[in-house]
Formats: sequence, C-alpha cells, structure tokens
Amino acid sequence: DFSAKPGVPNAYGLIGGEANKVEPGKRMLSSMSPTIVRKGERNFLVTGSPGGSRIITTTLQVIMNVIDHGMNIQTAVNAPRIHHQWLPDQIRIEQGISADTVRLLESRGHKVATSSAMGAIQSIMIGEDGTLYGGADPRRSTSSAMGY
Repeated sequence: DFSAKPGVPNAYGLIGGEANKVEPGKRMLSSMSPTIVRKGERNFLVTGSPGGSRIITTTLQVIMNVIDHGMNIQTAVNAPRIHHQWLPDQIRIEQGISADTVRLLESRGHKVATSSAMGAIQSIMIGEDGTLYGGADPRRSTSSAMGY
C-alpha cells in the first residue's frame, strides 16, 4: 500500500507523499494490525483484517464490540462499521447504521457517506474452558473461521 503517485489519493482516499513512494526504504500508507487480546494470563481473542486505511478501525471495532458491548464473536464481526480518516473529511458508514445516528452526526456538521464493506476480519475468541469460537466476516464470500 504505497503511493503510486505522491499527492494523488489512492483507492482508500489516502494521499501519500514522497515518504510513501514505491521505493526501497519508504513507508506504507496503511498499517497491519494482527492482534492478540489477553485476559489475565490467557489469550482471549485473536483477530485481524485486510482493508488499507480501514484495518485499524475494523480491528478496534470488533474488539470493542466483544469487550465493551458483550457481543459474541460472530455478532461482533457482523456489526456495521463506521470509519473516519483525515482525508477525505467524511464519516463512512456501512449499511445498518441507524438513520437516527446518521441524522445526529449530520446535525453536528459531519459529512456522512455510505460505504461498501469495510474490511474482512477473521477472529477467534477463546472461551474460559478453552473452546475456540470462530467469527468469519460475511463481507467476503471466501471467509471461514472455525472453532472446535
């Protein structure tokens, strides 16, 4: 995910500069974030997603859905996502975000745009008894995460 042409937005709307050119020693525009979440002394959740500038947003929202909202892993993965990045200055939402939420955001001056699927996260949650629960993202037809 390098800048093919500095100063011109890529497919994700990111604008790279000289530091992001396709050359040795340059920096990517997006970040990978395969993540292991621990609960006490044990692994609790393993998750990660492709998606350019939306990788970190996707990963964080799934983690928050499980930890903060008490969702099971598949519900957390399926939940609609919201993303904002510096440029373009808009909040991107997936279908499924309530119309009331959209109106509230717009009333506060935000530009809201419905976006196609964000990410394709694959996750495994580990139960206290060691059972593995897979969460495959339905946004990608080839997704498969299985537990036992």
